[in-house]
Amino acid sequence: MAAPWNFTKVVHYSKTVWLQAVLTGRITTNFGHAWSRTITSSLDAKTPTSNTVELLGKTYTRDDYSNITEKILSKVGKNLHNQRCHPLWLIKERIKDHFYKQYIGRFGTPLFSVYDDLSPVVTVEQNFDRLLTPHDHPSRRKRDNYYINCTHMLRAHTSAHQWDLMHSGLDAFLVVGDVYRRDTIDSSHYPVFHQMEGVRLFSNHELFSNIKDGENFQLFEQGHRTAHKQKTHTMEAVRLVEFNLKQVLTKLVTHLFGDGLEIRWVDCYFPFTHPSFEMEINFQGKWMEVLGCGVMEQQLVNSAGAEEKIGWAFGLGLERLAMILYDIPDIRLFWSEDERFLKQFTVPRIDQKIQFQPLSKYPPLINDISFWLPSEEYSENDFYDIVRTIGGDLVEKVVLIDEFMHPKTKKVSHCYRITYRHLERTLTQAEVHHLHQAIEELAVKELGVEGRF
Repeated sequence: MAAPWNFTKVVHYSKTVWLQAVLTGRITTNFGHAWSRTITSSLDAKTPTSNTVELLGKTYTRDDYSNITEKILSKVGKNLHNQRCHPLWLIKERIKDHFYKQYIGRFGTPLFSVYDDLSPVVTVEQNFDRLLTPHDHPSRRKRDNYYINCTHMLRAHTSAHQWDLMHSGLDAFLVVGDVYRRDTIDSSHYPVFHQMEGVRLFSNHELFSNIKDGENFQLFEQGHRTAHKQKTHTMEAVRLVEFNLKQVLTKLVTHLFGDGLEIRWVDCYFPFTHPSFEMEINFQGKWMEVLGCGVMEQQLVNSAGAEEKIGWAFGLGLERLAMILYDIPDIRLFWSEDERFLKQFTVPRIDQKIQFQPLSKYPPLINDISFWLPSEEYSENDFYDIVRTIGGDLVEKVVLIDEFMHPKTKKVSHCYRITYRHLERTLTQAEVHHLHQAIEELAVKELGVEGRF
């Protein structure tokens, strides 16, 4: 459930030799004072020399469905949400602390269990089937997900763990973790981001015990599905679950943003909840969507072994909250190791107010790339993966600025504008030129496009 997510000196290689060096990882970029990394290519994932993927101590066999790139594999296990004094860790800890203090179980212990170290490798069944996602639903597409093979993938949402945790007997829990989606390239989208999932189940007694004449009410009936309820839910049960859900989430965002926050609820659709809602907040004069939620589909709850209970679920993005709360302008900053960024979040208390002081914004370098699309299926996300693989976090934004169909051949041309900007120093045109050429060559080789370079 989603709310949704250079060189120290110029090296003068020939175009072909430089590209080969990039693809084999023999060129290492130096990111100024804070970190270094090696440019690797999705070529390794698309035409691997090995038929297996080694990930978190396990071996997976590749097949025709495999589309995970080396760049994405390098992000697995970073666990930014568990790195002390990282802004995502601060958001997680503030939410966790709120739930621990607000909701206490029968024995004086926190009602909600928290899981923040579950493996991001899940089965396709966990990510989609158990959540009642139809087989023809667009969210399953290879163009939008990172598949290890036809049976395993990097989770696209923390909802992938709902069924297992309910099946284990839990009825109140939070799940926090990194999730992976192929997406556009701009200041608010990144192929790896972090979500928090919340689930709460109620028995008949728990839901109605504090209601006058509650013993006369039931959770279930054999009725009709409407816009406001599921077929097997009574209207009384749905209203109470919805009220509790919205109350819990209103208290949460008030805890994060402060009193006097204006909130509105928008009806929406998720495969695994009904009715479903998005919460929007009016923050600094702007309405922003911050999370998705709803009454859990009873079929999902029943299949997990909790047939006698009804419940709600919500999901929110940690990056989105952190960018709003701390006024962080670029999602790439969360991956920075620059002390000028990280030290701003080293605070004695997790609830201390922080106003992010922007790093010096270095000038961008902008280059366009145009090509004729291949006759077979073309996915923009495949191109974005190539750009990320070669350019990494030096690429700030990619925008399709022109689409043209040749009147005679009917061939379609795309022109993309790529904005390069280093977060810590000024890039040279020579550096960007080498990267841009490598993107052009790999697009031709991997996507079958015809360059108009």
